[in-house]
Amino acid sequence: MNELVKYESFKEGYCIITLQNGKANAISPEVLDGLNAAFDAAEKANEVVILTGTEGMFSGGYDLKIMQKDLDSAKALVTKGSTFALRMSSFKLPIITACSGHAIAKGGFMLLSSDYRIGVEGDFKIGLNEVLIGMTMHHAGIQIARNRLSPVYLERSVNNAELYNPSSAVTAGFLDLVVPPAALMPTAIKVATMFTQLNLVAHGRTKLKLRAENNKALEDAIQRDLNEGIH
Repeated sequence: MNELVKYESFKEGYCIITLQNGKANAISPEVLDGLNAAFDAAEKANEVVILTGTEGMFSGGYDLKIMQKDLDSAKALVTKGSTFALRMSSFKLPIITACSGHAIAKGGFMLLSSDYRIGVEGDFKIGLNEVLIGMTMHHAGIQIARNRLSPVYLERSVNNAELYNPSSAVTAGFLDLVVPPAALMPTAIKVATMFTQLNLVAHGRTKLKLRAENNKALEDAIQRDLNEGIH
């Protein structure tokens, strides 16, 4: 882990991984390194994961300073982020995301890569804004969205960059549940405790079977993005 990602282990069989990279909780290469290290620790300890952000902000997406630096830097960051999304989708232990506020772009994709997603009530925006800010959606992003979003919301989210409030985000497929802010972590811990009662080996094997086709499609999409670049 590093100072951008906090990892806490609990004897009840779960851990809390917290993004803490400034106001926007931007996803940078260093944040992804911290996330991978935290997931390594959770895997070694056989812990259910609770992934969360700071008050009012889960993540505003990739670090725009890096995305706007040059095409090579942007491509490297997106590839690393897509590879982490694949890791989340194929992670053998349950991942609960406690979405503490806004979740935009890569923040939204992390919701779509989790097993169970809890949001908070409030004036928060959740969704994929790539087209809004002039980015052509990458193949991996389209595949992640196709895997989890409700079909009627796929075009609205990917092509139209529509952003949702927490309640609408449940209908669209970004979230499973919305609770008052004070109830976010207690609810996430309650869900994590319920997940610890599963046979985690059976859970992991079943997840890989259930997602095998989608994960292979995501691997292929990541390769297409590498071959074609991002725009």
